[in-house]
Amino acid sequence: MPSLLHPLLPLSSTPKPPANSPAYDGPFAFHSTRTKSLHTVAAVPKTTSETRINKAEDDYHATVKALNSKGRFPRKSLGQHYMLNSEVNDQLVAAADVQEGDLVVEIGPGTGSLTNVLVNSGATVLAIEKDPYMAALVTERFSSLDYVKVLQEDFTKCHIRSHLSTVLQSGMNSSGVKPKHAKVVSNLPFNISTEVIKQLLPMGDIFSEVVLLLQEEAAVRMVDPSLRSSEYRPINIFINFYSDPEYKFKVPRTNFFPQPKVDAAVVSFRLKQPVDYPPVSSAKSFFSMVNCAFNGKRKMLRKTLQHICPSLEIEEALVSAGLPSTSRPEELALNDFVRLHNSIVKP
Repeated sequence: MPSLLHPLLPLSSTPKPPANSPAYDGPFAFHSTRTKSLHTVAAVPKTTSETRINKAEDDYHATVKALNSKGRFPRKSLGQHYMLNSEVNDQLVAAADVQEGDLVVEIGPGTGSLTNVLVNSGATVLAIEKDPYMAALVTERFSSLDYVKVLQEDFTKCHIRSHLSTVLQSGMNSSGVKPKHAKVVSNLPFNISTEVIKQLLPMGDIFSEVVLLLQEEAAVRMVDPSLRSSEYRPINIFINFYSDPEYKFKVPRTNFFPQPKVDAAVVSFRLKQPVDYPPVSSAKSFFSMVNCAFNGKRKMLRKTLQHICPSLEIEEALVSAGLPSTSRPEELALNDFVRLHNSIVKP
């Protein structure tokens, strides 16, 4: 694991909540009833960075003030943890190489601290927030800007392709140049990270890069799992099929409010274009085979996949791929699964 942990630039110390502070039990990200409203805010001249939002740091007190303004309380059950260190947000945006004119989707803007950094980097931001109160807070905070749109929806249920297509076709961004692809930059609730990753990574035709702040343990498993280990799972095959993942840096738990029990990490997923996906006749049948293979992780593939074709054919396919006939799923890398699929699954 040490080889993955690229050093994080020095972070300023983050004040801990005072002992007499309100009893919060976990911050927001994007939880609310789904609506169809797309809130467009007022225009602002696109000249210099001074025309954008003031770059005030979002610390503990600013976060509490923002929440109190809407009478909101973080909920631990939703896995929400607010970022208190603006330097981490700066580095999160830098990891995505956000440039002037980029179109960035932010999932769960919360009080808008990361949104603030994205805007000051010159990005047009489409913020998707499930909680109607927090959506109203972010809309109000950036009401003087034309380059922030707030969509009050549950990201896991919204039609993101439709929303992105509308924005891309409009050519609406700060530089006046229509971007070819969008990026995703987000501090996600840990408990929905896998679901969001599964939704985003197959969208290389729209997104060029997805940069997420995740639970550190999950980040390490996703980026560099070892074969023949208990951490090697179908999600690893999925991630590498659709993207080139890279562990960026670790973020200590002390940078969040409320403080979680685990550290976090930033991971970049550079999405592959559809023409660059591994050559399989059907992605659906490929992942169906992979999932079946891992249902009996300690069993040999000739047993777990015999519903697809006879065991003898599976053994022959493994041998022709340069693998032992007794191979188990944890012993196969992505390319091994691709060769096996193409040998035993008929188009």
